[in-house]
Amino acid sequence: MSISRFVDNNKIRKIDPWVNNLFDDLFRDSFGVVNGAAKYPSVNVAESADAFHVEFAVPGFSKEDFKIAVEHDILTVSAEHKAEKLEDARRYSRKEFSYSSFKRSFTLPEAVDVDKIEASYKDGVLVLSVNKKKQEKVEAKEIAVK
Repeated sequence: MSISRFVDNNKIRKIDPWVNNLFDDLFRDSFGVVNGAAKYPSVNVAESADAFHVEFAVPGFSKEDFKIAVEHDILTVSAEHKAEKLEDARRYSRKEFSYSSFKRSFTLPEAVDVDKIEASYKDGVLVLSVNKKKQEKVEAKEIAVK
């Protein structure tokens, strides 16, 4: 079954630019897979009235492994994890290394309040709450002609 049955790129492009950026990133490079291995984690994005909620599937990391930064209008999430297992047996040592890392960047929309981005990590899922700026609602306004 073809992905094109589910995804009409022309319709996606008409959605919010924040979502467009995520879709472009997700669908590039055969869903981020190189030689059968994911080069970056899968991401879920949901939008509420007050915020965007971004979930990263990143099992095996600890919260200290993550670096989350905003520079200009670019949100970058990266992590690096190195684990060693040392086992002594007979007259030799055996070491097994495990190394995982990723880096993903997203262009933030103007409606985001950069000072109110929050992150949490639990059960292998990194969750970012990217809060929107409070916008005053204008009920009615009359404009005078000068």
